Amino acid sequence: MLTLNSQQLDEICQRQLFSIPYFRGMLRACEQRFYEEQALKEPVLDIGAGDGHFAQALLEHKIMLGLDPWWEPLLEANDRQVYGLLVQAVGDKIPVSKDVFPTAISNSVLEHIPHVQSVLDDVNRCLIPGGKFYFAVPNARFMTDLWGMKVLTTIGLRGLAKAYSRFFNRISRHVNLDTPETWKARLKQAGFTQVESFNYFPVWALHMLERGHLFCIFTLLFKKLFGKWILFPSTKNPFIPYKKVRQLLENPYCEDGTETFFVATK
Repeated sequence: MLTLNSQQLDEICQRQLFSIPYFRGMLRACEQRFYEEQALKEPVLDIGAGDGHFAQALLEHKIMLGLDPWWEPLLEANDRQVYGLLVQAVGDKIPVSKDVFPTAISNSVLEHIPHVQSVLDDVNRCLIPGGKFYFAVPNARFMTDLWGMKVLTTIGLRGLAKAYSRFFNRISRHVNLDTPETWKARLKQAGFTQVESFNYFPVWALHMLERGHLFCIFTLLFKKLFGKWILFPSTKNPFIPYKKVRQLLENPYCEDGTETFFVATK
C-alpha cells in the first residue's frame, strides 16, 4: 500500500471539491485517496464508468476499459478522453473473455444494482488469477444513521423517521445497503479467495453530505446556466467547506463508518 503525503491529499481535496458539489466531492475525495494508496495494475476494468469524472481524477494516465449501461453519461466520459475504450453494457454481461484484467474497480455503483451477485460473478470471470477487485459502497448505517432520522426520532416521530430513511435512500437509488459480512459472502460465492475491507466516512460526515443536498441548490443552478458545478474554485468559496473536508480526508477511517471499501482477490 502506498502512503500519500500532505500535498497529495491537498490535490485530491481540491480536484474533487472544485469540480462537483461538495456533498459528492467529500465522499469522492475519500474514495480517491483509498484507490491511490493501492497499486492498480493495468489494464483496469471500470464497472460503472458514468460520466468519467472519477476516473479522470484517479486514473488519467492508465489503460482502462470503462463499462456503463447508460449512453448519455458515456458520451460525457468519452469527451474527457480518459478511457482507452468505453462500452455500453451491463455489469453481468461484460463483453470480454475470461482471465483478462489484473484490476477491476467499481466506485459507488454496486449499491444501485438489483442483480448484484451476477455482476460479482462476471467481474471474477474477467480477472486473471490473483487479480484484485476494488470497490466502495455505502453500508447498512446509511439506512439507520441519517441526520433527518435523528431529528425526527428526537421529537418522537419514529414512524416518520423510518419513512424519511426510505425516501432518502429511494431518491439515492440505493438497492443494496448491506453489512460488510453480506458483501464478503457474495464475493466468496463469486469465487474470490480473499476479501479485505474497512469502514470509513463517520456519521458526522454522512450528516454533512445529507444536508448538502439542500445547500447545493446553487451549484445545480450554476450547472444549468453555465455548464459547470463550481464557478469559484477556491478554498475561500463559502459554498465549499474545504477545511472540514480536508480534515476528514486526513483520517476518514472509522469502525462505525457509513461506507465500506473492499479489496477482493481472485
